[in-house]
Amino acid sequence: MAKLGFLGLGIMGYPMARNLLRGGHEVALWSFTAGKARDLAAAEGGVFCETPRQVAEFAECSFLCVGDTEMSRTVILGRDGLADGARPGSVIVDASTVSPSASREISAELTRRGVHFLDAPCTGSKPGAESGNLTFMVGGDQGVFDRVRPFFEPMGKRLYYCGGPGMGLNAKLTQNLILSNILLAFNEGLVLSTKAGLDPGLMVDILANSAAKCGLIDFKAPYVFRRDFSPNFSVKWMHKDIGLILESGKELGVPLPLTGLTQQMFQAAVARGHGEEDMCSTIKILEEWAGVEVKKL
Repeated sequence: MAKLGFLGLGIMGYPMARNLLRGGHEVALWSFTAGKARDLAAAEGGVFCETPRQVAEFAECSFLCVGDTEMSRTVILGRDGLADGARPGSVIVDASTVSPSASREISAELTRRGVHFLDAPCTGSKPGAESGNLTFMVGGDQGVFDRVRPFFEPMGKRLYYCGGPGMGLNAKLTQNLILSNILLAFNEGLVLSTKAGLDPGLMVDILANSAAKCGLIDFKAPYVFRRDFSPNFSVKWMHKDIGLILESGKELGVPLPLTGLTQQMFQAAVARGHGEEDMCSTIKILEEWAGVEVKKL
């Protein structure tokens, strides 16, 4: 078993780190909220660390899953960050969804210091993190990925090598572009059909047996119907990711008109106080405008 590190113990990170511990690895733990790291270390036999540097000094491979680009940069390159404690030849794996261009800059700086870096954003939301069935999209040196691939396996079963630095993030942002736009189409369609008098459950069954069948709809519809908006993947984080998508479109010269409108709908949901709720709560904006509530009859 390996000496690993895990940093960032939020909705996704906590169960990911727990699965590494339950997989038999020694895991050094750090979180912006120190109590989370202490609690997990006590519960599962991990090693509590006060700084990211201490994690890197312990681990041959350190994973992090944090909220945004600046958090990632701080954890890796900031004072007492991972880079300060990482030994030459060790590996840092960023499972966060951050800016591809910023991630490439971090990769270049770590390479200069003799430290390997992979961008490895994941998908599967809270249920996938808890069950160890996440999907990872990996960018960086393939030889490094092949070396540390077994360390991913307690956390996820589908691992896609996507290319050089930043390419895992490009894959993840493409996926989230499609997911967020599908979600907005679902919101519009179900509000329209419910306003017309159709049973939402019937409408989703029709969709499931047509060319419009979609795994996202099958997963999210039951939550909407029972008005359960506890976060599996929150509005605020998808809103952040849509911003990264639009930034990437600008950098690459790709127009993304539909995604621009989707960003505004997510912004409206944040403005109405739904930022901490699951992203399916974006339907509330259209429900409010249309004067109808989508719930199974």
